[in-house]
Amino acid sequence: MRLQAFLARAGAAPSRRKAEALIEAGRLTVDGETAALGLSVTGDETILLDGRRVLLPAEHAYLALNKPAGYLTTLKDEPDRNRPTVADLMPAIPGLVPAGRLDADTTGLLILTNDGPLAHRITHPSSEIEKEYRLTLRNPVPPGSLKALAAGPTLEDGRMSPPTISHIQKSGAQTTVHLTIHEGRNRIIRRACVAVGLHLLSLQRLRLGPVRLGSLCEGRHRPLTGAELEGLR
Repeated sequence: MRLQAFLARAGAAPSRRKAEALIEAGRLTVDGETAALGLSVTGDETILLDGRRVLLPAEHAYLALNKPAGYLTTLKDEPDRNRPTVADLMPAIPGLVPAGRLDADTTGLLILTNDGPLAHRITHPSSEIEKEYRLTLRNPVPPGSLKALAAGPTLEDGRMSPPTISHIQKSGAQTTVHLTIHEGRNRIIRRACVAVGLHLLSLQRLRLGPVRLGSLCEGRHRPLTGAELEGLR
């Protein structure tokens, strides 16, 4: 793995970006040599930050969080911003990082772990792990817009793979639908809704692979079950 990923998973830096700054500042050595950005490590090396050894956690944690709106999917906000982050909702476990992202306004299921290979598998596009969301749309829904969404609209960074749409329910001023995708491009669902003329009121992730949000209360977390872990792996 890249050294910056190692530092984030070991809890020595709150994010890969912050880890890169530590490396660029010359504060890291690997087996006695000053580390350069882009260096790959296995974890068996002697890795020192300001002369103190950095180790991956001895035990792995696997947690599901029901993320509320307004929380950033990061462990530490930018200096002087002081916005709430998912770290405020989680126990202090070394190396715990979000496996994927939800934007600040999106709620629902987020998996956090200090198991680097599993986090990589969850987030890597080649894994094609399904992600199911509940979309709440403002009525009236323009004719043909849901069909256009299901076909996979073309966005500024390429066409969206056709999602699966189900559980369409209309009630008063709102329509709710479930949408299942494999992609993880930045804000892809929100951008797709704009592209087909849908007014998205709220977005909630219900499922990631075999892990379901279920009745988990907002702001709370729970450990993943053995069956869920087996399914993710």
